[in-house]
Amino acid sequence: MSPVSRPAPAIDSPEGAFSASENEALPEANAAAGPLFTITELAAEFDITPRAIRFYEDMGLLTPARAGRNRVYTQRDRTRLKLTLRGKRLGLSLQDVKQLVDMYDSQSDTAPQLRAFLAVLDQHRRQLQQQLSDIEVTLAEISQHEERCFALLADAGHPTA
Repeated sequence: MSPVSRPAPAIDSPEGAFSASENEALPEANAAAGPLFTITELAAEFDITPRAIRFYEDMGLLTPARAGRNRVYTQRDRTRLKLTLRGKRLGLSLQDVKQLVDMYDSQSDTAPQLRAFLAVLDQHRRQLQQQLSDIEVTLAEISQHEERCFALLADAGHPTA
């Protein structure tokens, strides 16, 4: 298990925010044939702490094997971690992320899962749109306060730069 140089993952790219690329589809449970990673390697690759990875394990998002006392992560775990970080960046709860990531592993009909996740995404979109509206109102109020301050300074004979 030697460290492998990889480019930094594009977890913040807008395209395919929740899709695993074609070469990163979640492999089946039989992952012994693929590459293995240590917790240190994954932490370095994704610029997170080993403690964060262990937290995601505790939440059921990752299920590494053990080699003695060491955790051993498969390509499946790596992809699940990548999707988890994307979901976190998008503001989804870990429960929602887990639901999405588990969908990739499901062998059953995913139509009900997809519908449920579409509802989650719709709710999240509405929350973000409300936040955006609130931010726009706050920015307008800030502009009004600035204009008032500039006017008061000008009236008092203190020009601004």
